[in-house]
Amino acid sequence: MPAHLVSLFFLLAATLPVAGCSRDSGQRERSPPQRIAELPRALSVAEHEVVARSNELAFDLLRETYARETERPNVFLSPLSASMALGMALNGAAGETFEAMRATLRFEGLTQEEINVAYRDLVELLLGLDPGVELLIANAAWARQGWPFVPEFFATIETWFDARARELEFDEPAALDAINRWADEQTGGRIPKVLDEIGPEHVLFLLNAVSFRGDWTHRFERSRTRPGPFTLADGTQVEVQRMSGTLGAGVRQVQGGVQIGELPYGGQAFVMTLALPPPGGSLAALVAGLDAGTWSRWTEGLPEDYAAAEIEVGLPKLELSYERVLNDVLTALGMGVAFDENLADFSRLLDLAPPLNAYLDFVKQNTYLRVDEEGTQAAAVTTVGVGVTSAPPSFVVDRPYLLVIRERLSGTILFLGAIGDPRDGGG
Repeated sequence: MPAHLVSLFFLLAATLPVAGCSRDSGQRERSPPQRIAELPRALSVAEHEVVARSNELAFDLLRETYARETERPNVFLSPLSASMALGMALNGAAGETFEAMRATLRFEGLTQEEINVAYRDLVELLLGLDPGVELLIANAAWARQGWPFVPEFFATIETWFDARARELEFDEPAALDAINRWADEQTGGRIPKVLDEIGPEHVLFLLNAVSFRGDWTHRFERSRTRPGPFTLADGTQVEVQRMSGTLGAGVRQVQGGVQIGELPYGGQAFVMTLALPPPGGSLAALVAGLDAGTWSRWTEGLPEDYAAAEIEVGLPKLELSYERVLNDVLTALGMGVAFDENLADFSRLLDLAPPLNAYLDFVKQNTYLRVDEEGTQAAAVTTVGVGVTSAPPSFVVDRPYLLVIRERLSGTILFLGAIGDPRDGGG
């Protein structure tokens, strides 16, 4: 799969049958997969830079979204998916709009070609890394018929993002059905709809989908799953279904009493990392103070081989869907000009004469997460709508927590979320 962006943006798209990995309805004995101790090749300097900067964006994205979320107890995002979708749009931006988007994506100083090449190579590396984990990334562009798009834009995103453009008559109901069907198919039915309507101002939709499915290296036994207490942010104690087991995992306590726990998938290249505030502390404070430097200090002391460190783990079962328009978040992070109907410059995307002008009408992300005894399924679709003017030895998760799915050898974050109430499945 040639080109795709993989900033830690977050997360994934498309179902894939994976060799040697099946989910049983029962609990079957199995040999742990062969441990993956290193990447098949060293990361280039540019790839290291992309991972580091993408991680910065991931935490910025979570912090700004969580601070603005007033209706839901849980936030779950894919920085990888958001970064890739916006990375495609970046190839159509010019002038101040390009600079603002590049800065928001944390790629200051890198050329467009350097960004595209690093993303493509890093994604190709991640996709084939662990045969015991299903990771799929897909991109698509849907264009309104009859508009003067710059041909080089579509050629570029096909080369680097493997995104083939399709022209549709947006005024026909079949166009909406086709776009939603693509999202549904790429996520295995986990995200069946991303658009409710296509407005007369919309001329282009750029979509990225990311799909992740990983079995725990050491699975939980279903017989040990039972109700357990979980204390909400307001102090209310509720009951959740908690999985328990003595598993190969990593645990450490870091400055401020924050507990870090990590559970591996497959051959241990991909992991779920959890951060639990100290008793009496708050998830809001933990997220507000989170940045790439803090994250690095939290994860640097975790073990390289989880089979050597068995601990008692308790983790809530979880299934949720989340949807969020990210315009206000991205504006707060510095790319407000891209949403401005008068100031946005997407002249590398559309050849328009004044007073017509192209701008980003919306950036929306739909995500899905399921955590059970066998492993984790996660999916995300990020939709960018382009418009024109008129036109310790124990680790028990029993309070709000941070959840991250990452590839630990490169440091790439695929998904991250703030879980305030595991019972709330969204919709």
